[in-house]
Amino acid sequence: MSLLQRLEKQKEDTNVGSPFTKSVKTDPWLILKNKIHNKVIRSLDKLPAGEVTSEMLLPFLQKELNETQETIPRTERERIMQEITDEILGFGPITSLLLDESVSEIMVNGPYQVYVERKGKLELTPITFADNDHVLHIIEKIVAPIGRRIDESSPLVDARLKDGSRVNAIIPPLALNGPTITIRKFAKEPFQVDDLISFGTLTPNMALFLEACVAARLNMVVSGGTGSGKTTTLGILSAYIPQDERIITIEDAAELQLRQNHVISLETRPANVEGKGQITIRDLVINSLRMRPERIIVGEVRGGEALDMLQAMNTGHDGSLTTGHANTPRDMISRLETMVLMAGMNLPLRAIREQISSAVDLIIQQTRMRDGSRRITHITEVLGLEGEIITTQDIFRFEHGVFRPTGIRPMFYDRLINAGQELGAGIFG
Repeated sequence: MSLLQRLEKQKEDTNVGSPFTKSVKTDPWLILKNKIHNKVIRSLDKLPAGEVTSEMLLPFLQKELNETQETIPRTERERIMQEITDEILGFGPITSLLLDESVSEIMVNGPYQVYVERKGKLELTPITFADNDHVLHIIEKIVAPIGRRIDESSPLVDARLKDGSRVNAIIPPLALNGPTITIRKFAKEPFQVDDLISFGTLTPNMALFLEACVAARLNMVVSGGTGSGKTTTLGILSAYIPQDERIITIEDAAELQLRQNHVISLETRPANVEGKGQITIRDLVINSLRMRPERIIVGEVRGGEALDMLQAMNTGHDGSLTTGHANTPRDMISRLETMVLMAGMNLPLRAIREQISSAVDLIIQQTRMRDGSRRITHITEVLGLEGEIITTQDIFRFEHGVFRPTGIRPMFYDRLINAGQELGAGIFG
C-alpha cells in the first residue's frame, strides 16, 4: 500500500485527511505545514510506505519548502521539516519522547496535555496536538500495523510498538478529555539484575536467592501496584531460566524480551467487528498446556485464567512465573482467590485455597516508593494451609529504608540444595 493510499484509508477510518485538519482554518502556521505535508505525501506516493526513510524524505521536504511563496526563517524551516518527518515516519508530536531514553512513560491526556515520567516523577511537557483528530490519527498509526482497531464500537485498545513498548489507548465517548494514549516504554537493552541492584530495587543476596529459586523450578508470583516494575522484575527472573528449556510466554500485548533460544510468544486477540474471534489469556493458558511447555510465563493474571495457571503449576509445570496486582503478599493471595472464583467453576473456598497453597511457592512484592524508586519490599514463602488459612512467612523484607533478611530459612530450602543451589545459611541472616 502506498503512503497516499494509507493516508486516504486513515481519512476514511478516522475522518481525518491530515493530522491538522480542524485547526488549519484559523492557524496560519498549520495552514502552511498542512499544505507542505500533503504535497510531500503525494510526492512519495510511488514508494511503498514501509520503505520510506528520513534520508529519502529530506529532498522532498526541501523542494516543497523552497517552492513555497512564504518567507520562512531558518529555525522555522527546521521545525517544519522535523514535525512533518515525525508525522510521516514517526508518531507525530510524541516521536521525540519515544526517542528520549530518560522518559519511561508517556501519557497523552487529550490533545493539549502530555505528561511523561522521568526517574519515577511525572512532568508536564510543552508538547501538544492540533486537536482530537490529530491524536486519533496517531492512535491509528500505532494500532493498525498489528491488526488492532479503535472506533466508537471498540473505543479502547491494548497494543505494542515495534520496540516492545506497551500502549493503551481509549477514545471518546469513554474518555471525556479526548483521545488518551498511555505508553509504557522499555529500554532498548533489557535490564539486567545488576541494573536493579544499582537502582536499589534489591540486594545482591536477594538476587542470588531469586536466581536459585528459578533454577530450582519454584512457582513464583510477582505482585505489585501499577508502575511498580513487576514486568521488569519478571523479565529479570525469566533470564535465569536455562537455555535448554522450552518457554511459552502469554501476554495481552507481547513485551517480554527473553534471550533464550527456545521461546514461544503468544498474544491475545480482541474480538472483530462482529464481536467474534476473541482469544483471551485463559484460552492461551489452556492451549499452552498442549504445547509441551517446560516453563509457562503469564505476563499478568487478572481473571479466570488464574485457575488454569494454578492447575498447570500443580500438574508438573514447575517453575512457572506470573505477575498480579496487589499491595501486599497477603493481598495477592486474596486476589488469586477472587480470580479463581471468576473462572465460574463454583469451587468451595477451601478447595481454592488448597490449589493456591500447593501451587505457589514464592510471592515477590514490589512497590513504587514516594520518591519514584522501586523496591522489592517482601520475598514471601507460601507455606501451606492451616485450617482455613493460607500461611506465609517473609524471607526478606524492606523495613525503615533497609533490606533485611528475616533470619528464617525457607521450608523449600532442601529443593534448592537438590537442584544444586547451595546458598549457605548466612544469606538468610
